Amino acid sequence: MWTTVLDRFLSHLIRQGRLRLTFPDGTSRIYGSGADRSETNGPDKDSPDLNGLDVGVTLHDPTLPRRIALSPDMAVGEAYMDGRLTIENDDLYGFLSLAIANLAAQGQPWFRKPLVTLRHLGRWAAQFNPASRSRSNVAHHYDLSGALYDLFLDTDRQYSCAYFADPDMSLEDAQEAKKAHIAAKLMIEPGMRVLDIGCGWGGMGLTLARDYGAEVLGVTLSEEQHKIAVARAADAGLSSQARFELRDYRHVTGQFDRIVSVGMFEHVGAPHFRAYFQKLSDLLAPDGVALVHTIGRGRPPGATSPWITKYIFPGGYAPALSEMSRAVEEAPLIATDIEVWRLHYAETLRHWHDRFMARIDEARALYDERFCRMWRYYLIASELTFRLDRQVVFQMQLTHRLDTVPLTRDYMYSGPSGPATDATDATDDLGIFTKKKEQAAL
Repeated sequence: MWTTVLDRFLSHLIRQGRLRLTFPDGTSRIYGSGADRSETNGPDKDSPDLNGLDVGVTLHDPTLPRRIALSPDMAVGEAYMDGRLTIENDDLYGFLSLAIANLAAQGQPWFRKPLVTLRHLGRWAAQFNPASRSRSNVAHHYDLSGALYDLFLDTDRQYSCAYFADPDMSLEDAQEAKKAHIAAKLMIEPGMRVLDIGCGWGGMGLTLARDYGAEVLGVTLSEEQHKIAVARAADAGLSSQARFELRDYRHVTGQFDRIVSVGMFEHVGAPHFRAYFQKLSDLLAPDGVALVHTIGRGRPPGATSPWITKYIFPGGYAPALSEMSRAVEEAPLIATDIEVWRLHYAETLRHWHDRFMARIDEARALYDERFCRMWRYYLIASELTFRLDRQVVFQMQLTHRLDTVPLTRDYMYSGPSGPATDATDATDDLGIFTKKKEQAAL
């Protein structure tokens, strides 16, 4: 029965590209281009061109047809990790391209839609993140060995989307460009009090303190990140200017001239969106500026992949812009700039994957083969979701007043030509980087 159900699911799904599937009983079927049912499985005009893609997959576990039919994300991810699903030549990139692009184009078949609806309805429980649960969720991912992140992140440990002002940029230069772009939007001046919510290993906070003269408080729930951020501040002689605390943002008090949050909003959870923006409003000075940088979806509200929830980011959720905007509207804040970054995160993830694979033996020494397969699956699936399934990054600038920031974006750039296009200009010309750096040194 379940083999038939899976067959019908794949017949509906695979319209472009070619999937050769061997079932646990040894029988084989072909789906997509070149399949017997090609006339009814014709390519969708809105799909990416995958017709040259040919992937062979073998299922080794007799329970997999049922598991995949009921929960494809979870079943396929776990089976790949465990070796119960193998891909010809281990072409994980090709297989996930085929799956993600076709699912984005075709959507779910009618017999799976009730299961998807149930998962959507249950997201409020999955994303309920009070302070105690948030700390546990953060520890699951961010308290992994620091040596793991050294394998693939840039030297500043920026674990968020880089800004490729030039497509040929190195990862290091693109991450510097990201920080400069954000600082320009915040209009940082020496002596300003800045709150960094979800400060990671301290890179953004240290940059704003060292290069812009800001007084920074960074908060994180990760013990590993906190320990490293504090040590980095001490090593840089910035401990009095860039402080890092192990604290939930909900417990921060006082007022700040600027608030920045990069890659943290994805961990807030939909039930807490309104409270999050209300807290930002309470903490932001009357003439202050806040910037929230988050992964988002270019589709209506949905639910997080159950595999991602279980293995990578428990409690995590990439919001739709409509969800963010509604929560902002209900807080006394004004969205003064909303920017959408397309494909920048795909390029960032490709860099991370290539770096990780270049040092895969070191990763195996830290963990094991199953962990390495899980991490590779996470990096590739994430990259392809940005490339093929309308996932983006939102940067939302927020103020209390309409006149807090200039009326055009000209203040962010040094010339009329727009964003810089080489590694030097990307950090010197995006906004007021050099000017603020010189002021901070006075």
